[in-house]
Amino acid sequence: MTPLPVPTRDPAAMLKTALLEWGGHSDLWVFGYGSLIWRPEFSFVEQRHATVHGWHRALKMWSRINRGTPDCPGLVFGMLSGGSCRGMVFRIQREHGHEAIHKLWQREMITGVYDPRWLDCHTPQGPVRALAFTLSRKSPSHTGVLSDEEYRRIFSKACGCFGTTLDYARLTRDELRRLGIHDRALERLLRLSQASDGMKE
Repeated sequence: MTPLPVPTRDPAAMLKTALLEWGGHSDLWVFGYGSLIWRPEFSFVEQRHATVHGWHRALKMWSRINRGTPDCPGLVFGMLSGGSCRGMVFRIQREHGHEAIHKLWQREMITGVYDPRWLDCHTPQGPVRALAFTLSRKSPSHTGVLSDEEYRRIFSKACGCFGTTLDYARLTRDELRRLGIHDRALERLLRLSQASDGMKE
């Protein structure tokens, strides 16, 4: 089994901060923009379409375990500053909030890569404040600008313990489509994968 990277920051301290900011006095809202949409792994009592302004979904985070390896890194989604992002918010009953946040930390924050933030989410039923996992461009896990050729190579080769980068991207695209959310940037990247088929060994 590939060992987990050593966290660059203390996930436990970041968890404590998130719990304090939530407060535990009301239901917990979580914003999903990638795999949380199609594999939330927590119980919720409501979900809504939601839009966040000031952040956008981007396939620009290195994955060296889940969707790639240290020798052939894959990619997963992060939320980068700028633009807007359509996704889903999930409401978790207050009494289950602590358990849900701990599960989220085990899934998303083992290496302390993301910056957890409480973001204002606009939904058809009104605004909610939800926990979201954002990515700094200063993070060593941020890819920076990748060429189309690099995306093709990654789609062709990168595979980790949870499967390929290509499957991950397609699953997200398919669920977004099912929900009536059209991510043009993701659609364009996946069209590149059609050209990557000839690169597979």
